[in-house]
Amino acid sequence: MERREFLIAAGGVAAGLGLGPLIALEPARATTAEMQEAIRKVVGAARVNPGRVKLDLPPLSENGNAVPLAVSVESPMTAADHVRAIHVFTEKNPQPDVVSFYLGPRAGRASVATRIRLADTQTVVAISELSDGSFWSASASVVVTLAACLEEA
Repeated sequence: MERREFLIAAGGVAAGLGLGPLIALEPARATTAEMQEAIRKVVGAARVNPGRVKLDLPPLSENGNAVPLAVSVESPMTAADHVRAIHVFTEKNPQPDVVSFYLGPRAGRASVATRIRLADTQTVVAISELSDGSFWSASASVVVTLAACLEEA
Protein backbone atom coordinates (compact mmCIF):
# COMPACT_ATOMS: atom_id res chain seq x y z
CA MET A 1 0.00 0.00 0.00
CA GLU A 2 1.36 3.39 -0.98
CA ARG A 3 1.46 6.33 1.42
CA ARG A 4 -1.25 8.23 -0.47
CA GLU A 5 -3.60 5.22 -0.40
CA PHE A 6 -2.99 4.80 3.32
CA LEU A 7 -3.76 8.47 4.04
CA ILE A 8 -6.98 8.34 2.01
CA ALA A 9 -8.07 5.18 3.83
CA ALA A 10 -7.17 6.60 7.25
CA GLY A 11 -9.10 9.80 6.47
CA GLY A 12 -12.11 7.73 5.47
CA VAL A 13 -11.96 5.73 8.69
CA ALA A 14 -11.63 8.93 10.76
CA ALA A 15 -14.60 10.48 8.99
CA GLY A 16 -16.62 7.28 9.47
CA LEU A 17 -15.91 7.34 13.20
CA GLY A 18 -16.94 10.97 13.47
CA LEU A 19 -13.41 12.18 14.23
CA GLY A 20 -13.47 14.90 11.57
CA PRO A 21 -14.09 17.78 14.04
CA LEU A 22 -10.98 16.72 16.03
CA ILE A 23 -8.77 17.57 13.07
CA ALA A 24 -9.92 21.19 12.88
CA LEU A 25 -7.56 23.98 13.90
CA GLU A 26 -8.65 25.03 17.39
CA PRO A 27 -6.88 27.11 19.97
CA ALA A 28 -5.54 24.99 22.81
CA ARG A 29 -6.39 26.61 26.14
CA ALA A 30 -5.72 26.02 29.77
CA THR A 31 -8.32 27.02 32.31
CA THR A 32 -8.17 29.31 35.33
CA ALA A 33 -8.15 26.19 37.52
CA GLU A 34 -5.12 24.84 35.62
CA MET A 35 -3.35 28.17 36.11
CA GLN A 36 -4.08 28.01 39.85
CA GLU A 37 -2.71 24.45 39.95
CA ALA A 38 0.48 25.58 38.16
CA ILE A 39 0.86 28.37 40.73
CA ARG A 40 0.32 25.87 43.55
CA LYS A 41 3.15 23.71 42.15
CA VAL A 42 5.50 26.69 42.48
CA VAL A 43 4.41 28.16 45.82
CA GLY A 44 3.15 25.02 47.55
CA ALA A 45 1.10 25.91 50.63
CA ALA A 46 2.75 29.33 51.05
CA ARG A 47 0.65 32.48 51.00
CA VAL A 48 1.00 34.72 47.93
CA ASN A 49 0.88 38.39 48.97
CA PRO A 50 -0.19 41.17 46.63
CA GLY A 51 2.39 43.92 46.11
CA ARG A 52 6.13 44.46 45.62
CA VAL A 53 5.79 43.20 42.03
CA LYS A 54 5.22 45.51 39.07
CA LEU A 55 3.89 43.85 35.91
CA ASP A 56 3.95 45.93 32.74
CA LEU A 57 1.82 44.69 29.84
CA PRO A 58 -0.07 46.66 27.23
CA PRO A 59 -3.80 46.71 28.05
CA LEU A 60 -4.53 46.09 24.35
CA SER A 61 -2.44 43.98 21.98
CA GLU A 62 -3.26 43.83 18.28
CA ASN A 63 -1.32 40.59 17.87
CA GLY A 64 -0.94 37.87 20.49
CA ASN A 65 2.21 36.48 18.85
CA ALA A 66 4.57 38.96 20.54
CA VAL A 67 3.20 40.80 23.56
CA PRO A 68 5.84 42.79 25.47
CA LEU A 69 6.08 41.94 29.15
CA ALA A 70 8.26 43.47 31.88
CA VAL A 71 8.36 42.45 35.53
CA SER A 72 10.22 44.21 38.32
CA VAL A 73 10.28 43.51 42.04
CA GLU A 74 11.08 45.89 44.90
CA SER A 75 14.18 44.38 46.50
CA PRO A 76 17.59 45.62 47.67
CA MET A 77 19.13 42.54 45.99
CA THR A 78 21.61 41.92 48.81
CA ALA A 79 22.87 38.53 49.96
CA ALA A 80 20.42 38.62 52.86
CA ASP A 81 17.42 40.02 50.95
CA HIS A 82 17.00 39.25 47.26
CA VAL A 83 14.63 37.83 44.66
CA ARG A 84 15.21 34.15 43.94
CA ALA A 85 12.76 33.78 41.06
CA ILE A 86 10.07 35.48 39.00
CA HIS A 87 7.35 33.23 37.54
CA VAL A 88 4.78 34.24 34.90
CA PHE A 89 1.45 32.44 34.45
CA THR A 90 -1.47 32.82 32.02
CA GLU A 91 -4.99 31.47 32.26
CA LYS A 92 -5.82 30.70 28.60
CA ASN A 93 -2.54 29.66 26.98
CA PRO A 94 -1.94 25.97 26.19
CA GLN A 95 0.56 25.87 29.06
CA PRO A 96 -0.33 28.10 32.05
CA ASP A 97 3.28 28.39 33.27
CA VAL A 98 4.86 30.68 30.67
CA VAL A 99 8.34 31.39 32.00
CA SER A 100 10.46 31.36 35.16
CA PHE A 101 13.47 33.61 35.69
CA TYR A 102 15.96 32.64 38.40
CA LEU A 103 17.93 35.46 39.99
CA GLY A 104 20.43 35.98 42.78
CA PRO A 105 21.91 38.89 44.70
CA ARG A 106 24.56 39.44 42.01
CA ALA A 107 21.83 40.28 39.47
CA GLY A 108 21.88 43.82 40.85
CA ARG A 109 18.19 44.44 40.32
CA ALA A 110 15.11 42.28 40.05
CA SER A 111 13.87 43.24 36.62
CA VAL A 112 13.21 41.14 33.52
CA ALA A 113 11.66 41.84 30.13
CA THR A 114 10.63 39.63 27.24
CA ARG A 115 7.83 39.02 24.77
CA ILE A 116 5.24 36.30 25.24
CA ARG A 117 2.54 34.71 23.11
CA LEU A 118 -1.03 35.01 24.28
CA ALA A 119 -3.78 32.74 23.01
CA ASP A 120 -6.64 35.13 23.78
CA THR A 121 -7.77 38.02 25.96
CA GLN A 122 -6.75 36.97 29.46
CA THR A 123 -5.14 37.74 32.80
CA VAL A 124 -1.39 37.37 33.26
CA VAL A 125 0.01 36.78 36.75
CA ALA A 126 3.62 37.37 37.88
CA ILE A 127 4.82 35.87 41.17
CA SER A 128 8.18 36.58 42.78
CA GLU A 129 9.88 34.32 45.28
CA LEU A 130 12.11 36.14 47.77
CA SER A 131 15.09 34.79 49.68
CA ASP A 132 13.08 34.78 52.93
CA GLY A 133 10.63 32.30 51.35
CA SER A 134 7.81 34.80 50.85
CA PHE A 135 5.87 35.13 47.61
CA TRP A 136 4.56 38.40 46.13
CA SER A 137 2.39 38.92 43.08
CA ALA A 138 0.80 41.25 40.55
CA SER A 139 -1.64 40.62 37.72
CA ALA A 140 -2.74 42.42 34.58
CA SER A 141 -5.45 41.88 31.97
CA VAL A 142 -4.64 42.05 28.28
CA VAL A 143 -7.16 42.31 25.45
CA VAL A 144 -5.82 40.41 22.42
CA THR A 145 -7.44 41.14 19.06
CA LEU A 146 -5.53 38.50 17.02
CA ALA A 147 -4.90 35.33 19.03
CA ALA A 148 -1.73 33.27 18.99
CA CYS A 149 -0.99 29.74 20.28
CA LEU A 150 -3.16 27.85 17.78
CA GLU A 151 -2.46 24.14 17.70
CA GLU A 152 -3.82 21.27 15.71
CA ALA A 153 -5.80 18.92 17.92
